[in-house]
Amino acid sequence: MSPDISTYLQSALTDLKMKGQYRRLPDIEHQGRYVTIENTSLLNISSNDYLGLSVDASLQTEFYDYLHSLSKPPSLSKPPKMSAVSSRLLTGNSNELQALETDLEQWYQSANAPTIDAKAALVINSGYHANIGILPALTALPVKTLILADKLVHASLIDGMRLSQSKRCHYRRYRHNDYQHLAQMIAQADADIERIIIVTESIFSMDGDRADLTELVRLKSIDARIELYVDEAHAVGVLGRQGLGLAELTHTLKDIDYIIGTFGKAFASVGAYIMADVGVKEWLINHMRPLIFSTALPPINHLWTRFILAKMVDFNERREHLAGLSQVVSGGVTIKANHDKPLQTEYQSPIIPYILGDNNSALAKADELQQAGFYALAIRPPTVPDNTARIRLVMNAALTQADCERLIAHL
Repeated sequence: MSPDISTYLQSALTDLKMKGQYRRLPDIEHQGRYVTIENTSLLNISSNDYLGLSVDASLQTEFYDYLHSLSKPPSLSKPPKMSAVSSRLLTGNSNELQALETDLEQWYQSANAPTIDAKAALVINSGYHANIGILPALTALPVKTLILADKLVHASLIDGMRLSQSKRCHYRRYRHNDYQHLAQMIAQADADIERIIIVTESIFSMDGDRADLTELVRLKSIDARIELYVDEAHAVGVLGRQGLGLAELTHTLKDIDYIIGTFGKAFASVGAYIMADVGVKEWLINHMRPLIFSTALPPINHLWTRFILAKMVDFNERREHLAGLSQVVSGGVTIKANHDKPLQTEYQSPIIPYILGDNNSALAKADELQQAGFYALAIRPPTVPDNTARIRLVMNAALTQADCERLIAHL
């Protein structure tokens, strides 16, 4: 690296520190519900482990016992490989991976009426890979396309839209959950627009509020050009009797063209998937660059995901406990934005934003909470809009009522 570049980097990093936007990797050790940092044990309220599965020792022991049994009679099966070694289109398409896709299809079909056409599942390495790959592949068709996305969609979706930008595709963003604004954009679309893809999260990752999927389905029903792309990353496993997310809860599964889910949150695993028509799956296999050019996830990860998926419909008690804890904490929080405004106590999600405004206030509050025994992190721009730096409080089913009451006292 040249001296000039090194000087520039150091100057830019100093500027980030001055703005309170400097980031560094935490040096932490996980111990069940707690993380240890600098020899201090802190209760983890920053993880996306919504169902508390990653800290469930009995669940892990059951899985290890299952792995051990695979190589013993009467099974005599071989334990899964530790690496896929290559992409799915080469030698990485394992039996476990294909079985996981079948399991996903059956899971979604179980929540639908028998008359509804079943969607096909395609497993992808991560939610980020999914969102930066699916949209560019979908818009590679020779069809003039307009993408309309909620203003607060995840960075991966923004990057996916940027990669989709071309002469035949452009994107715009409507005000957060403002469906009147969205309807105006639809009405103002150029006459030669052949396809409109509405992009939203079902639960928004930083604010924890929900999209109105019923209203989006209604908008779709009045314009044949519209397709719905819904990222359920923070809702899968959390909402619905079977854990299928907000689409299950709102009975809109059949009306959403592209459902994205992840395994790295409530599943306590790794990877992601899309549920879509069979033809879409085939198209993505041929045109989705992150799928084509990435080594597939290890088969052992898919086996763990299948193990969790088989139990997902039985986790309603955890989901109910999670909802109760989230309501307790959200009821005890006041959002400090432009003015004091109590957060709605109606259950939205396990994500509770404690907005403090400027970066230094968020950093100071995070330090204060850590001094009180909570591993809470400051979320700052550009992850969230300017002047909305916050503590992102995340509930999980391994927490107790007493934990939440103690947290509220320190807020």
